[in-house]
Amino acid sequence: MPEHTQPTDSDTQQQSAEAVAPEAAQAPTEVQPEATEVAEPAVAPSAPADEAPAAVAEEPAAEETAAVEKTDAEEPAVEAPAAEAAAPTGPTMGEHVIERGVGRVDSAGTVAVQEGDAWRVVGQFPDATPEEALAYFERKFAELEGQVRLLEQRIRGGANAKDVAKAANHLHDNVLTASAVGDIPSLLSRLDALRGELGQLEAKQQAASKAEVEAALAERTVVVESMEQLALGDLADVQWKQTMQKVDLLFADWQRLQKDGPRLSKSQADTLWKRFRDARSTLETARRKFFAELDASHKDVRARKQALVEQAQALAPKGVDGITAYRALLDQWKAAGRAGRKIDDALWAQFKEAGDVLFAAKAEQAAVDNEEYAENLVAKRALLDEAAPILKITERTAARDALISIQQRWDEIGRVPRESLREVEDRMRTIETHVRELDEQHWKSHNPERKARSEGLAGQLEDAIEKLEAELAAEQDAKRKAELEAELATKRSWLEVVAAAG
Repeated sequence: MPEHTQPTDSDTQQQSAEAVAPEAAQAPTEVQPEATEVAEPAVAPSAPADEAPAAVAEEPAAEETAAVEKTDAEEPAVEAPAAEAAAPTGPTMGEHVIERGVGRVDSAGTVAVQEGDAWRVVGQFPDATPEEALAYFERKFAELEGQVRLLEQRIRGGANAKDVAKAANHLHDNVLTASAVGDIPSLLSRLDALRGELGQLEAKQQAASKAEVEAALAERTVVVESMEQLALGDLADVQWKQTMQKVDLLFADWQRLQKDGPRLSKSQADTLWKRFRDARSTLETARRKFFAELDASHKDVRARKQALVEQAQALAPKGVDGITAYRALLDQWKAAGRAGRKIDDALWAQFKEAGDVLFAAKAEQAAVDNEEYAENLVAKRALLDEAAPILKITERTAARDALISIQQRWDEIGRVPRESLREVEDRMRTIETHVRELDEQHWKSHNPERKARSEGLAGQLEDAIEKLEAELAAEQDAKRKAELEAELATKRSWLEVVAAAG
């Protein structure tokens, strides 16, 4: 097998040697398929001394940047020198010293992989043992197999079919031309099977995505319609605190669906957002108008209540005499409306303080009056004890005469303390009621018209009873006699009622 050498041009060779770093010169060379055509898979004939090996690319001119052989991760394509287009474009395979599975390596580190009945040179690792050279290209195959296995796992994990399909197509192209030693046809078969599954998976994912979008569209439509329902209500009679809490919750739902839900088409999303925004704007406009009007109303009520406070405070010098006017101001206060809680509370405290001054004066006056009226209370209680026997009199004239005497002295005694007023008034009212009832009973019993009506009705009943008694005595039929007896009993009961009333 020929030695790995640079082109024979001494100047070019010297420039290239200076440009190539030591670590790059020691890296294994991989043969790219577009620059390598191996006709015979066995041992290749030795290359002429003036021909460059396939593992070395053409050196640029002295004025250009020196080319560096690519490392494992970059895998550059190899191009033959332009002046020697007919020469072999890759390393040739000598007598192999190790053959393992579908790979073999010669003593110079040139590695080939079996493809069907032929062998394809995949690269060269000249500064390593044959075992290391073959192991390097076997690891390259293991890396490709790992990428295929990862795609298979992504499919089982439910990854996006389009993304996986793109990666699978790219990997399929890489495997076709891979500089690696392993069962490449098996990898290609697995990739073909994987790409077949991706078609079905993509159809399922598209159907699921469509269903998710439809569900998201329905859910967002519900949020929009809820906002529109609020906006269509009677905005002149709204509890704005509760309503705006609902608006905030609906807006939070909208943001959550925008962030976490599937994306809608631009036309759908824009249409729903416009409806949502317009409904929300309607509510905000109505709310601002309401509170602007409320502020104006509060200012007017505040002015009126401030005037009432000033009028109440002006009543203080009048003392007890100002209470009637204060109560009239209180009625106006109740009808004035609301000026806002804080303002109402502050103004009411001033208004009440002005009233407390008046009622404090009244309490002082009452205390003086109570002391003065204490003797009157004793006198009226003694008078009530004297009048108590009237309740036992049944003759109306005597009872009325006794009451008149009591009433005259009652008025002469005068007022009593307020806390005892109900007590003495109730006892006096009981005596007066008794006398009035005696008068009403007398009037009922001696009313000429009533008496005439009673006597006339009694005579009619007596005549009817006498007639029924005669018929009953002459009647022979038992059924008829029973009817007459029932009618006779009814007439007699009526007569008793009339007699009692008369």
